[in-house]
Amino acid sequence: MTLLEIFDPLAAPRAIGIDLGTTNSVVACVKNERPEPVADCNLEVLVPSVVSYREGGEIIVGARALAEASAFPSSTIASVKRFMGRGADDAQTKQAGPYELLAPDAGEANIVRFRVAGDRAITPVEVSADLLRALRRRAEDELGAVGGVVITVPAYFDDAQRQATKDAGRLAGLEVLRLLNEPTAAALAYGLDKKQNGHFVVFDLGGGTFDVTVLLLEDGVFQVKSTGGDSALGGDDMDHAIAEDIFRTLGWSGAPTSPATIPAAVVRLVLDEARKLKHALTTRESAGELMLDAQGGASMYELTRTRFEAFVAPLLERAGAACRRALKDSGLKASELDGIILVGGATRVPAVRAFVERLFGRAPLTDIDPDQVVALGAAIQADILASHEKRDDVLLLDVIPLSLGIEVGGGVVDKILPRNTTVPTAARATYTTQEDKQTGFVIHVVQGERELAVDCRSLATFTLKGIPPLAAGLAKLEVTFRVDENGILAVHAKELTTGVEQVVEVKPSYGLDDEAVEAMLMAALDHGEEDLLLRKLAENRVEAHRIAAATEKAVTDDAALLVGAEGERIGAALAALRAAAEGNDATAIHAAIDALDKETRAFAGRRMDRAVALAAVGKNVAEVEGSLATHDTTSH
Repeated sequence: MTLLEIFDPLAAPRAIGIDLGTTNSVVACVKNERPEPVADCNLEVLVPSVVSYREGGEIIVGARALAEASAFPSSTIASVKRFMGRGADDAQTKQAGPYELLAPDAGEANIVRFRVAGDRAITPVEVSADLLRALRRRAEDELGAVGGVVITVPAYFDDAQRQATKDAGRLAGLEVLRLLNEPTAAALAYGLDKKQNGHFVVFDLGGGTFDVTVLLLEDGVFQVKSTGGDSALGGDDMDHAIAEDIFRTLGWSGAPTSPATIPAAVVRLVLDEARKLKHALTTRESAGELMLDAQGGASMYELTRTRFEAFVAPLLERAGAACRRALKDSGLKASELDGIILVGGATRVPAVRAFVERLFGRAPLTDIDPDQVVALGAAIQADILASHEKRDDVLLLDVIPLSLGIEVGGGVVDKILPRNTTVPTAARATYTTQEDKQTGFVIHVVQGERELAVDCRSLATFTLKGIPPLAAGLAKLEVTFRVDENGILAVHAKELTTGVEQVVEVKPSYGLDDEAVEAMLMAALDHGEEDLLLRKLAENRVEAHRIAAATEKAVTDDAALLVGAEGERIGAALAALRAAAEGNDATAIHAAIDALDKETRAFAGRRMDRAVALAAVGKNVAEVEGSLATHDTTSH
């Protein structure tokens, strides 16, 4: 591939896959028919899922945000995935962390809002969008134009969490081709790589969520047999368990879930140190850190792997219950499985791997990087969806993780689509009025496995009006549920005697409405010109440093080809270019690049003449002319 092909602005946009993880995120694409992660200039693949908001509007994403988190604890959001699609009063939003959560004002949607950078309020969807923008820019730096994207989500994400993820992608300026369940993505990458058939379990324990999926791989068909999990279980919980023990040991009153009693900076520091201890115990039997105690003195906190495994045991039991349920739903026994695929950084913990081996009676497969495999699968699916050529060598048959239904008389749930139904799918049910002269139906859509609506997750409530005042039992309501390939639900309600109908794309109770998303998009447009200028400045700086380094090397290597004061003039132009690159004027940098090009043009010509002369040694005239013609064509 030539440089022209790599940087051609008219080249077709490339589809990408993104694993939007709780702890780390990865972007990948298909190159030469193989999925590959996209690395930064330091060859780092993982992007810490951390976003820091500073005074003046600066947004910092990734490793730098993580490194500076303790200095800006309340304005640095980590593990935002655990807040996606959650309500402000949802118990699962009360995570250990130094965040100030704002209560919704009267009339505001019941969604989580963080107070950051002074008085700014920001939602989990906006934080995720900022993270997705950073991943998109990384892909653009590598590929040029980016087309559609497949974003992975935990299989056990409910409708609200899926819609919130889709909103974040849209807000980040991405065309979301598909939301793909993380275990299915991992199996897709594994199946195409290993070319194996059989029944597999994908055990996916990430930073904030746990999924277990039983699936059949058969000649390119990926059929999910069952799925389960816990959307509030992951490596973060291990960190929190260690942090709580640190606070107890060092004499801090309260718990890390009560930041009002402990300074935010201390909470952030302890959580960061807890994560480091967890990582250290992956390869060591004990680890220690110097910590501040409640009196301000320094104390050594030590943790052995045995004690850490005691902290982890209750969490693994929760995972084990979900695994046993998924196996039962699939109709398989552990002995009938052909392999266990590990996904997620938390599966590196020795106690987790030992637990998986005991649970399934076989050692898990560990030859795939658990931090990358989901993104690789997403890239494969993105390439398939974006391809203009029909591919029939891969077929994904995914399922819905939780039952979908409506509330009927007495607050009971009538399940229209049971869990583990293959998607896309549709189903309908018919109901009637319970009272005489009833002129409307209130349709309450819920998701979950409990029998009462109050114990399930409320997705939407709407009313079908205009029903004639008939006697009870005469009006007939037909309700149709349709779930698309992203696992997002649309509901169609129709009264059969009158033809009155209504179609509702279910918007989650805790998501952003269209107006909020549009407002954010408009804000992005308002700053679009400013963002483009900043991007141009960054690009010109990179180009300036590249050209300066190449010129210096050429002058050093071929100093004998310099004529007269040419060396001094090139040196002055180089100094001017380096000075311009330190400034904030993209136009000045471009002008300095042009000036250096002008000063080096004759020198570059002499270098080319010498290279041609050396290449011509031992060749006849026709060969040299052919070589020159070829060079002339490719240089244009």
